[in-house]
Amino acid sequence: MSTITAALGTDRARRLRAVLTVLFAGAVAVGAPFYFAPFQVFQLTMVLLYAVALAGLNLLVGFGGQISLGHGAFFAAGAYAAAVMLDRYDTGHLATLPVAAAGCFLLGLGFGVPALRLRGLYLALVTLSFAVFLPPLLKRLEPVTGGSMGLTVDKLQPPAWSGLAEDQWMYFVVLAVTAVALLLARNLLRSRVGRALLAVRDNESAAEVMGVRLSLHKTLAFAWSAMFAGVAGCLYTWVIGFVSPDSFSFVLSITLLAGLVVGGLGSLYGPLLGAAFVMYVPSVSQDLSEAAPGVVFGLLIIAVMFVAPTGLAGLPGRVLGAVARRLPRTAAALDRTPEAESAPDAEPKSRTESGTSATLDPADPAVVDAEPVGAPPRTEKE
Repeated sequence: MSTITAALGTDRARRLRAVLTVLFAGAVAVGAPFYFAPFQVFQLTMVLLYAVALAGLNLLVGFGGQISLGHGAFFAAGAYAAAVMLDRYDTGHLATLPVAAAGCFLLGLGFGVPALRLRGLYLALVTLSFAVFLPPLLKRLEPVTGGSMGLTVDKLQPPAWSGLAEDQWMYFVVLAVTAVALLLARNLLRSRVGRALLAVRDNESAAEVMGVRLSLHKTLAFAWSAMFAGVAGCLYTWVIGFVSPDSFSFVLSITLLAGLVVGGLGSLYGPLLGAAFVMYVPSVSQDLSEAAPGVVFGLLIIAVMFVAPTGLAGLPGRVLGAVARRLPRTAAALDRTPEAESAPDAEPKSRTESGTSATLDPADPAVVDAEPVGAPPRTEKE
């Protein structure tokens, strides 16, 4: 009974910490656009939309166990879907979001079917080819996509009743979409689909024996991942107001995958940390070296992975584990110091270490009455 009570108390404490963390993070997120400059608010907005894209990639790579180097292509598909609707058909901004999500979901579903028989490096090469040939294809479809010149659309404007600036309103809209996307990813991972993805990632043969349909869940992993990327691409069009094929080269796909690995694969907080890495580290690299920012970017990735092999999301647990292992050793070392052994309240030892016997006091009654080893037993007369 006490064990159950302790477990319930631990669960309550964990939930309380989670609630307090969410409330604190929400308060900081809501107050950020009123404290920072417009350009910094723009950077935070980009971090949020990149977090949506990385949340989808985390479903596929971190929890599904499949490698994809074509995530930037789905990002571009969502961005162009929103841009074409705004430029050619003059629809509202909010109407483009479900269209981009549904279109990329179907695109990922169709792309996941031929990729079922591939895995590992072969699957990575196929997805990379999709990211490579999409920009030239967008340039060829000039009547629709604007060709190499791209498309320029209006940004999402704040309503008059809000009293917010354009960058602040855009930040809050993207923040709301990001919160919904991350909550959806969390609930999806806790459902039967998420448990099936984990089973497929850990052991495909065992998952198939347990009744998991590998083809269905692998295809759905691609579809969900592409849908999140399409939503992020739609938000990108709202924020930037301009799309072109050169903005979505295969380097974007590699950068997104690197950001996810640095943030933490298979972690719910990894996409947020990876998105911050994707947004801020290239700019820092550019400031440090204008001649070779890519070299600095690569060195920073190596440094982060050396310090945190499991990603930035696993760094706090790694540090706490090292501290927990160090404390007992430190306490044991302090107990063995000469000051601790010569303390006045230290208990006298009856026997010395390494098995040697201590000196016996002849005046001790217990020593006088003690019988020698091997002596015959005493009689009553004795």
